[in-house]
Amino acid sequence: MSGRRGTPPPVRHRPIGLPLWAAAFALWVLPAHAVEFPLRDDGGELIGEVKRVRTRYEDTLIQLARQYSLGYEELLRVNKGVDPWLPGAGTEILIPGQRLLPPGERSGIVVNLPEHRMYYFPKAAKGETPRVFTFPVSVGKMDWLTPLGVTRIARKQKDPAWYPPESVRKEHADRGDPPLPKIVPPGPDNPLGTRAMRLDIPGGSYLIHGTNNPDAVGMAVTHGCLRMYPEDVERLFDLTPVGTRVALVNEPLKLARFGGEVWVEVHPPIDAQGQSGAVDLEAFEARLNELLGEAEVIIDWDVALKALREAKGMPVLIGLELVPEGGAPDASAVAPARGVAP
Repeated sequence: MSGRRGTPPPVRHRPIGLPLWAAAFALWVLPAHAVEFPLRDDGGELIGEVKRVRTRYEDTLIQLARQYSLGYEELLRVNKGVDPWLPGAGTEILIPGQRLLPPGERSGIVVNLPEHRMYYFPKAAKGETPRVFTFPVSVGKMDWLTPLGVTRIARKQKDPAWYPPESVRKEHADRGDPPLPKIVPPGPDNPLGTRAMRLDIPGGSYLIHGTNNPDAVGMAVTHGCLRMYPEDVERLFDLTPVGTRVALVNEPLKLARFGGEVWVEVHPPIDAQGQSGAVDLEAFEARLNELLGEAEVIIDWDVALKALREAKGMPVLIGLELVPEGGAPDASAVAPARGVAP
C-alpha cells in the first residue's frame, strides 16, 4: 500500500466510501468500573464501552486511569493536550473502555504486550454464560522484555518477600541508587505488593504480581514481570488456580469480523529491543484479506489508514459486508464512492 489511500486491495473488498458511524461505540452499556464482561452470544469480539466524563478540580489522569481500570499511558494517549496533573474542573476526558478481544484460544490468561493488557477467560460451568476479565498491566521495559509464549501459573503466594536478583541490584548500583537489600519483607516497601503468581518460564524469575507503586501500571517499566493494580491482582489471585494457562502474545494489530462489520484496533508495535514503531501496512492488508476471505465487503480506507497511523488502541469500525452471513444486502451501506476507484 502506498500514498494517502494506499493501493486498493483485491476487488472483493471494494474500497467504497462509508458513512460516518456516530453511534458505533454504543453496543453495550456497562458500569464504568467493570472489569468483567459476558462473551457475546453472536461471537462478536467487542467488549466494553467508550464514554466521556467531566473532571473535578482535584482529579488527575493517574487517578482516573485507576478508577476506570486503565493504564495511565492508555488514558493519556487518547486525551492529548490535557494536563495530566491539573486537567481542571469540568474538563471532558475520553475513557477508552472498549476493546477487541485478542486473537487465539479463549482460555486461561492472555497478555497482549503492546496493549499492556491482560485478559482472563475462566472456564464456564454448564449452562453458564462464558465471561472475560480484563486488567491493565505493566510489562517489561527495554532490555528486560517479557518473554513470549505459552506457560502456566506454577505457584501462588500471599504477602511475598522479594529477593532482588543480582542483575537488578547491579542496575540500581550503576544508576547510583541506594543499594538494595538481599531480601525485602512483606509490607509497604515491597514492590511485589500483596500477591505474586510465579510463571513456569525457565531461565528467569517471571511473576504476575501487585505493586507498591500503582501509578506506573500500564507502562513498560518492569524487569519482565507483569505488574497489576493491588485490587486487580487480589481479584485475579482468587480467580485463578495453580496450573492456569498463560499465553504471552505480541499482537499490536487486532482485526475482527462479526455481525456484518469489520473492526480494527491498533497499538504501537514493540520490536525486539522494546522500541515502539509503526504498523506494517502490507502486513495489515494481508491480515485483512485472510480475515475476509471471499466475502464482499466495503472498506473505508480513510478511516482504516487513520487508525493505523494514530495507533490509539481504540476499536474502529472500518467496513461492512454487502451480504452479511444469513442476511440480505444492506443497501444503505452502499454509499456513493468518494473519489475512490472501485
